[in-house]
Amino acid sequence: MGMDAEKRARRQSRRIIISEALMVITVIVTVMILAFVVSGYWVGSDFKIERQGLLQIYSTPTGADIEVDGNPTSWLQRTNTSKTLTAGEHTIKLTKENYDSWSRTINITEGLLYRLHYPRLFLLNRLQETAYDSSANLASVSPDRNQMLLLNNTTSWELVNLDTEEIKPTILDLSEVLPFVSRAEGAKVGLFSGTILDAEWAADNDHLLLKLSGEDKVNWVLLNTRNPSNSINLSKDFNADFEKIKILDQSANNLLVVLNGNLHRIDVSSKQISAVLISNITSFDFYEQNIVFVAKDTKTDKYYVGSSKIGSEEIVKLVEDLDAPKRAVVTKFYDDEYIGLISDDSIELYLKKDFAPKSAFTLSFNPEEIKVGAAGEAIVMFSGGHIATLDMEAQELYEWNTETNTFGWLDSSMVYAVKDGVLNVYDFNGLNHRELSKNVSSHFPVTITADKYLYYFRDGSLIREYLFEK
Repeated sequence: MGMDAEKRARRQSRRIIISEALMVITVIVTVMILAFVVSGYWVGSDFKIERQGLLQIYSTPTGADIEVDGNPTSWLQRTNTSKTLTAGEHTIKLTKENYDSWSRTINITEGLLYRLHYPRLFLLNRLQETAYDSSANLASVSPDRNQMLLLNNTTSWELVNLDTEEIKPTILDLSEVLPFVSRAEGAKVGLFSGTILDAEWAADNDHLLLKLSGEDKVNWVLLNTRNPSNSINLSKDFNADFEKIKILDQSANNLLVVLNGNLHRIDVSSKQISAVLISNITSFDFYEQNIVFVAKDTKTDKYYVGSSKIGSEEIVKLVEDLDAPKRAVVTKFYDDEYIGLISDDSIELYLKKDFAPKSAFTLSFNPEEIKVGAAGEAIVMFSGGHIATLDMEAQELYEWNTETNTFGWLDSSMVYAVKDGVLNVYDFNGLNHRELSKNVSSHFPVTITADKYLYYFRDGSLIREYLFEK
């Protein structure tokens, strides 16, 4: 009996040891396989080891079916999702019942992530209605695209909330802040005879910086749409002919201004203007508290690219001895900050942290204006209807033409253009061109609000189309 018990105990011990060893081996192999897969490796259909990349794809609306190179994927593989793909070129197509389609050819790099976060599909049969009849001759849309300011040739403007079924305007009395105004005796509303040259919203969606011209003068007005009586005529209050003004912080309490060729900062609440921050500046841009600029060195008569931090007197010269000025732009895309230097015929991209060169591209035209996508996904340069887009994800430059000078941003990643009354929309790189609506006014903005409504003007009326099945 004693010997049998000992044999059973030894066999049991061996089984336990073997079982535990197998479990350890299984865990090790599983971890190795997972590490293998995470690193982008996979065994192909021909049993050869391939290194893959990862595609992360979102869409609006969500739940679109994905085709890769003409082949439908599993029903589980719908947006929003991630999918491994072999390295190389692939054509991605998104489809959804009752919606149009979207497609793009991309290049997957082994071991790297490629993000497609902007595709939008439009409902084919959209309900259309008149949302509001307006007497406005100009309009401006807030950064969150939930508000629209309706401007006219009086001192009484309208602010409307676009994210509601019923449009009810708030009347803004601007008789005390707008320049170039005449008013008949006893009249409550004055006539505004100026021209609006530019309008920039603050990130708080409550402040709007207006550049106005009239009577051979230019006035800069910081409009407070929530409390118009707190609006400020900057040119009048500071008795200065500012050449350029940019909003520095979210609430528009701090501004960067160019006066007599020099850069200053304005504290709006205290109405104080700083000493000169940077002399002989030709262009500047900023991200958070970091300024990147181009200025002229009067000693050498050459130009240089520099950077400085708000509140610091230190200036770091990044590039010196330029024969002609370049334009500087700063952007952040995911975790990396970039500096773009744009000349008449090229754009050079650098990593901001160490000013290491990233890429360079040749332009076929001299850009008149430069804008950065809301998520930093693109640097867009244009002159008339000619557009060049630097795709930050693909690190590729696309040049394309809207065939009209009347265009703008439909949302954070799409461009619209109105030609012969037809509303055309494009991805920021000019791809996926689609015609959406007809009889659209080219003098007013077009926008998408909360991914629910498409707004545009027609014959003085604000038209709303539903982007979902109601």
